[in-house]
Amino acid sequence: MKLAIFDVDGTISDSQTHITHAMGMGFEAAGLAAPAASAVLQIVGLSLPVAVARLAPELDGDTQARIVEGYKHSYMTARAADPAPLYPGAAALLHRLATRDDMLLAVATGKSRRGLRALIEHHGLNGLFVSLQTADDHPSKPHPSMIATALAEAGVGAGDAVMIGDTSYDIEMGRAAGVATIGVRWGYHPGVELEAAGAHRMVDDFDALEAALVAHWEIPA
Repeated sequence: MKLAIFDVDGTISDSQTHITHAMGMGFEAAGLAAPAASAVLQIVGLSLPVAVARLAPELDGDTQARIVEGYKHSYMTARAADPAPLYPGAAALLHRLATRDDMLLAVATGKSRRGLRALIEHHGLNGLFVSLQTADDHPSKPHPSMIATALAEAGVGAGDAVMIGDTSYDIEMGRAAGVATIGVRWGYHPGVELEAAGAHRMVDDFDALEAALVAHWEIPA
């Protein structure tokens, strides 16, 4: 069996509006100016405490913790009212791949378990993934822990797995875990950053992603 491991934010789901708004509210709750949206998108994929520390390394730990809590409150409120959309074509691809008898699907995301399950439920993706790895249970990307656990749960070796993501953190995580990597150009890090991180392949849309998986594993289309 082959294992396709998907990032979520910027790869499956276009959650940038939720993320940038929630980060701004987190900073404002701590009495600080909201960071630029471009800066926020650069840290998408990191676990939240790591992301906040990367955005504001000059702040003390208590202030960073207040930002984290403000972000969580704002994000969950926004998600409940208006869940982040999937990219066009994402759901169709996931359903199509999940029906194959030679492929399994997994998730490795910086989202919380609660946030991931809410997104899966809202968009009707239940039952498609054999492994769901989130920031609640692992060190932040690019540490390979999420991928190592996904491989173990799926019963698949690293040589038969691919990590798919839109940020350099996804690519670095995949390489650290010893799996092949595919970078997507529609997400939050420029393609040149993914290439510099060592992406084995780059794709421009979901049809190209499916073709890249088939070509990489040399399996029937």
